[in-house]
Amino acid sequence: MGQKHILIVEDEESLLKLESILLASKGYRVTAVSDGTAALKAVAGDRPDLVLLDIMMPGIDGFEVCKRIKSAPETASIPVVMLTAKKSTFDQTRGLEAGAAAYVTKPFKSQKIAEVIEGLLAKA
Repeated sequence: MGQKHILIVEDEESLLKLESILLASKGYRVTAVSDGTAALKAVAGDRPDLVLLDIMMPGIDGFEVCKRIKSAPETASIPVVMLTAKKSTFDQTRGLEAGAAAYVTKPFKSQKIAEVIEGLLAKA
């Protein structure tokens, strides 16, 4: 089995770099984009094994990106992990209803996000 591919969608550049380095150091192939439109193009073009998705972004927000990924038959099986500063129960429910497999809040521990990703990829 080849290297797993993770798409990171994060509009804050420093976090995008941090998440990319973290996941690359774990042996994943990483594609990083900074908005929802680019995320949807990336998912359609080079289908990742998992999407790590911020919610608060310019243009299309993470909830809508997740819904669109999950509503397309060709991408519906891709697990989506929402990684966000939005901590409310309402937002967590919205994320899971949009189709997210997991919802992790910022600030996050590197080990926690790695465990969530490894667990989801093991099921895929």
